[in-house]
Amino acid sequence: MNAQIAEMPAHDAPDALEDRISKQLLARGRLKEADYGRARRLHEESGGGSLIALMTRIGLVSERDVAEASAEVFDLPLLSSKDFPESPPNITLSPRFMKQHHICPIAETDTAVELVIADPQDTYPMAAVEMAIGKPVTAKIGIRSEIDDLIERYFGSGRSAMGTIVENLNEGDARSEDDVEHLRDLASEAPVIRLVNLIIQRAVEARSSDIHVEPFENRLKVRYRIDGVLEEAESPPGNLTAAVISRIKIMAKLNIAERRLPQDGRIMLRVQGKELDLRVSTVPTAHGESVVMRILDRESVVFDFKKLGFTDQFLQSFIDVLELPHGIMLVTGPTGSGKTTTLYTALSQLNTPDVKIITVEDPVEYQIDGINQIQAKPQIGLDFSHALRSIVRQDPDIIMIGEMRDLETAKIAIQSALTGHLVLSTLHTNNSAGAVTRLLDMGVDDYLLTSTVNGILAQRLVRQLEPTHAEKYEAMPEVIEEYGLRRFQPEGTIYLYRPKPSPITPTGYIGRTTIMEFLVVSEPIRRLIMQHAGMGEIEEAARKEGMRTMYEDGLVKALQGITTIEEVLRVTQEN
Repeated sequence: MNAQIAEMPAHDAPDALEDRISKQLLARGRLKEADYGRARRLHEESGGGSLIALMTRIGLVSERDVAEASAEVFDLPLLSSKDFPESPPNITLSPRFMKQHHICPIAETDTAVELVIADPQDTYPMAAVEMAIGKPVTAKIGIRSEIDDLIERYFGSGRSAMGTIVENLNEGDARSEDDVEHLRDLASEAPVIRLVNLIIQRAVEARSSDIHVEPFENRLKVRYRIDGVLEEAESPPGNLTAAVISRIKIMAKLNIAERRLPQDGRIMLRVQGKELDLRVSTVPTAHGESVVMRILDRESVVFDFKKLGFTDQFLQSFIDVLELPHGIMLVTGPTGSGKTTTLYTALSQLNTPDVKIITVEDPVEYQIDGINQIQAKPQIGLDFSHALRSIVRQDPDIIMIGEMRDLETAKIAIQSALTGHLVLSTLHTNNSAGAVTRLLDMGVDDYLLTSTVNGILAQRLVRQLEPTHAEKYEAMPEVIEEYGLRRFQPEGTIYLYRPKPSPITPTGYIGRTTIMEFLVVSEPIRRLIMQHAGMGEIEEAARKEGMRTMYEDGLVKALQGITTIEEVLRVTQEN
């Protein structure tokens, strides 16, 4: 048995170890102090048992969080389901015993047996296995539900957690997709509810930002967007398509009888100790309704410029423009590039008791205390332009518009800026100079544009390297020359970084950061706008004034080991 586990003191060690695991969870931000205090009181009232197991059971922490913290405390390797061997070792153990203690053998040599375990504090099952097999045991930590799935796969009927749930549904349950009442009943049955909850729970465990549920001719596909990249996940069988999608629509309070038109809704729920807000969008496709759920974790969002990826080089100039008393500040980029989070961070910076801030959003993603946020409802006529007309009568100092979608919205925003308001908004363009030509194309007069727009920020999100596993290597001369890296580091050896997968981060990346460019609308640039200069000319003038492009910002972050050159190229598409 592992020496560290074997040498644990018999009496006071479990409490001390639980305390260390709890502290690790608190330090990693996976557990809140208030929740921990509440769990301790409940644990004392219940009269014993494992505090960690109690916190997992009531959803304050996830099984993955506990496994990662235990791996740190016990200094043991952490395995994920991808690391488990395809076939089990030739060892006979009782499946009931393994399921009861959440342990499973994964390898055997002449001298030892390797076990994957969920709870390294409990030494009894490891000692029992050692006695039964007559060989020393080495332990690795796994996630409880994944170990249970592995036991089922190795020693049971081979079903996963999802397979077990599906088996509980009768074959004829999904017979009629046209019978709305039958679908409503089916979507309210326990197996379908557990199935949808499992899909959402796995998305949260994988740190996914979006869940895609897509029906095709013969199957239902479930995919998670993790750090900006879609990954396919285990999916329910195709005959349950209508039931699964109906369950999601019921949770989002959508009309399950309406399948010909797109619908939008939201689901508020608590998963693994996190308050989540899921934005649900459905659209009709050839084989049924495609559903996308955007996961907004209100507790984990951080409104901090430095943590978002703003570098010292232009953070001050961005704040200087932001603090001007009137004018327009634009944030541009494609869908899912973090524009809204940047705007919320800017609003948090400006949100003081002496300032009135009103926003019009579709939808309101995060609620901020002290800011009046209006949810646009186009179906009843409350779109951006109608809401804006009413807003200006509310005597605001700062207005935030979710998106400048049309000329009418742009004109009201410009009028608001001309009458002494600071206006923040987003626009869909590829770079900051492109925002100027986009507004001109929409029909905004050039003289109004030059007299109101103060700054334009363009951004993208790139995956961030897991710092403890990033592999440093010397850049080849051809790479240095191709990407012009010497302009950022004139002297010395140039190093780049590549991801190194680990059980905790299978891709070697964890989270995302922003690469950006900030165009300050100066007098020379105003003159170019009045001359209707092209995007290239405006960008060239801005670069002469010190603007660093998104591509260059990405290269600098690649040299710093924050991301990789491959990631920068993936999102900027420059070579």
